[in-house]
Amino acid sequence: MTGPPDNGEQVPLPDALYEAGFPVDLLTEEQREVLNGLTPEELALLLDVKSRLDAVGPEVQAHGEIAGGALF
Repeated sequence: MTGPPDNGEQVPLPDALYEAGFPVDLLTEEQREVLNGLTPEELALLLDVKSRLDAVGPEVQAHGEIAGGALF
């Protein structure tokens, strides 16, 4: 890795990460460098995993609320 840009700007990230809803504004510079260094295949895999997790998110949340209510 070469480190952050000398001009003080953040490492640019692929637009696909923004479009997929990644919290890119909250990432550290090191995290941005890692994501920026992904191969196209790695990026596609990451986006696929995120979309699958997002798809089951409401279901997982509902189960957590039901389980949480049963404990109290």
